[in-house]
Amino acid sequence: MDTQHWRSTIAAAQAGDRRALDELVAGWLPLVYNIVGRALNGHADVDDVVQETMLRAVDHLGSLRDPDSFRSWLVAIAMRQIRDRARRRTPDPLDESVSGDAADFAELTVLRLQLEGQRREVAEAARWLDDEDRQLLSLWWLEVAGELTRRELAEAVGISRQHAAVRVQRMKERLETSRGIVRALDGACPDLRELTARWNGRPDSVWRKRLARHLRGCGYCGDTRESVVPAERLLVGIALVPIPVGLTLSLAFGGKTAAAATAAGASVGWSAKVLGALTKPAVAMTAGATIVAGGAYVATQTPDPAPPPRAAVTSTAPTASSAPLPPSSASPTPSPPPSPTRTTKADLYGTVVDAVDRAPDPDTRPAALPHRPETGITSTWGAKAVMQHRGEKVTLSGKGYVLVRWQISPQSRPGQLVMPAWTGLEGRIFHVASGGGRRMDDPVSPTDSSATGMGSTATGYTVLPDGTQQMWQNEYFYVDGTVTLNQNERGADYGVTVFPTTWDAVTKDVTSGPPEGAKRYGLVRDTGQDDTPVPQYVTRETPADPATVPRDSRV
Repeated sequence: MDTQHWRSTIAAAQAGDRRALDELVAGWLPLVYNIVGRALNGHADVDDVVQETMLRAVDHLGSLRDPDSFRSWLVAIAMRQIRDRARRRTPDPLDESVSGDAADFAELTVLRLQLEGQRREVAEAARWLDDEDRQLLSLWWLEVAGELTRRELAEAVGISRQHAAVRVQRMKERLETSRGIVRALDGACPDLRELTARWNGRPDSVWRKRLARHLRGCGYCGDTRESVVPAERLLVGIALVPIPVGLTLSLAFGGKTAAAATAAGASVGWSAKVLGALTKPAVAMTAGATIVAGGAYVATQTPDPAPPPRAAVTSTAPTASSAPLPPSSASPTPSPPPSPTRTTKADLYGTVVDAVDRAPDPDTRPAALPHRPETGITSTWGAKAVMQHRGEKVTLSGKGYVLVRWQISPQSRPGQLVMPAWTGLEGRIFHVASGGGRRMDDPVSPTDSSATGMGSTATGYTVLPDGTQQMWQNEYFYVDGTVTLNQNERGADYGVTVFPTTWDAVTKDVTSGPPEGAKRYGLVRDTGQDDTPVPQYVTRETPADPATVPRDSRV
């Protein structure tokens, strides 16, 4: 969501708009949950600390003078609650219930984000950090993932940026040591098995030091057979861990009585302290606005709404089983192709009709590409725009075809893509074809059966956001008007080259397949009508942050 929208939402919430407050809490609850969950490593107190953080943010929202500082202000509140919880609690080292829950968030991170390989190793290494390091890791993880800035990290910890740099570097060193421990425990070193025979299986600082000493002197455990990728390169672009179903935050339960609210809270495990705050007749904010009993204020994880009807995409290329997505991401379930005998009414122009599809037969020629009028395209970058960094953009104007060529480098920085976005559209734009040669989920190497497209086991994987249309290296669009393409690189390392092209060049590319040497023919998506797909990330607006353009845009 763009900065201007959040600014207006915060102002409305401060003025007492319950719907705006709802949106504010729902929008930022995942960030708070990830900070608290990772800092406490999944302890049973996580829900209480998250609840207390959001309650304090609501209670003091009116004191926030600068809406642009809301995120750093909220993160600072979360860190204070985490530190307050640590001061209040003096765990008994013999209390197994305390340690027994400590692996939860690492497991949640691995399972819910489907992390594999060295990414999984980083998540599990967090269990071996001391509380202070784990608190810092919870912020640094989000900084590397693009959710926080270094300034916000430093403000949340209450130190200067220079001191934050030193603290982060020391934490990273201990994290790398912990990664070595995780790697060694997965190995088969006989000396390590003998050393850990007396270990109860719960990570702690004493055993971290013992195991680290073993690693420094052991030739077997020190023999790393694969290059170790720095943690910051592994974490770039990783998504937030989803809020668990059942974590619900409520204030002023409509017409319910306090007894009913207490019963509702008990069902999700709220503490008595939180329930007491929730069942007050009014929660006052400093600015004087109130949320009174009888109003509604609920932020909860709800199922995704059912997608709107989509138009059929005509193509003569038959479909076959798709290659699986890389194991570092949850593979969205491909939708079955529409039956060729079923007639589906096409939506009017402006509806995204791209869907996660099955890979077509690489040996079957595509449908003919309709020839739309061409009067020429001008570009603010000249003949070719080479965009390799976040924030770069090119504006295209005229009537004709445009090529967007992808260059993805998982060996430099793997992770999840933040897709480019088309903004400021005046007129129309269609996604007309995908070039011949290589689809991004095609196997990278015919000799590596474990590796499928968007990377390999040797170089690391690049992952598309869930639900995103699979791409070819060359993607073609038809522009009739003006539109700006924005490079939103944040996760994986990628670049896009953008330049005007022609119908003849598109046709030649999509039909260049076997036996000319390419791995597959391309795919024609253009029906010649207004039911031709619209790019998934497109808007007529010009948001402050183009990366916030919704995937299923309506233009």
